[in-house]
Amino acid sequence: MTIHFIGAGPGAPDLITLRGRDLIAACPVCLYAGSLIPRAMLDWCPPGARIVDTAPLDLDAIIAEIKAAHDAGQDVARLHSGDLSIWSAAGEQMRRLDALAIPYSVTPGVPAFAAAAAALKRELTLPGLAQSLVLTRTSGRASAMPERERLATFAASGATLAIHLSIHVIEQVVAELSPSYGAECPVAVVFRASWPDERVLRGTLATIAAQVSESGLERTALILVGPALAAEDFGESALYSAGYDRRFRPGGGV
Repeated sequence: MTIHFIGAGPGAPDLITLRGRDLIAACPVCLYAGSLIPRAMLDWCPPGARIVDTAPLDLDAIIAEIKAAHDAGQDVARLHSGDLSIWSAAGEQMRRLDALAIPYSVTPGVPAFAAAAAALKRELTLPGLAQSLVLTRTSGRASAMPERERLATFAASGATLAIHLSIHVIEQVVAELSPSYGAECPVAVVFRASWPDERVLRGTLATIAAQVSESGLERTALILVGPALAAEDFGESALYSAGYDRRFRPGGGV
């Protein structure tokens, strides 16, 4: 049988993919991260499904649940928040399943940074300002950051930064970024993007730490930093220019 790793998206149940929803509905066993997955998604589980909250389980216990289902000939929907490609701890689970010769599939999900950008109604890559987006975080108890992946290093590029899992050290984030971006660089903090209790803070590197402190936000928030967050005076892409010759619109000017 197959273990289906499913990116459940940023929070809103209707932001999961159709494939992800259909897999949940087809699997008699569902393992989900209870602190991050909306319970409404569990309503798609088939009647009588075994539903396990993995929040209190360690890796050995999670793999034991998966193996038991596999041995019983049952497919498993393994739900992770956001997208599985970043900070999902899916890699270590897949490695264990490889060792056990248990097959699995991976279904992508809408990542948190995309939901945050939608909440802000901003494009994160604007012509002439930023054409790169860096997804990063600060060191935490679960995983330390490699020395070469410091915030200050990324800040030197001037790219838009999406800083995850770091709202609790916002003052440290500000201190590391300010020398490169400057105190007036736009910053946005999006708490629980797409959830009913979503909150958005907008400010600058000079003001955002005080705003976060006043708000009381301590977790489940994404920090976005970069000039593209507030810019209005930026160039237009050549993509839709009348003189731009491309495959699907030939005949443009020089």
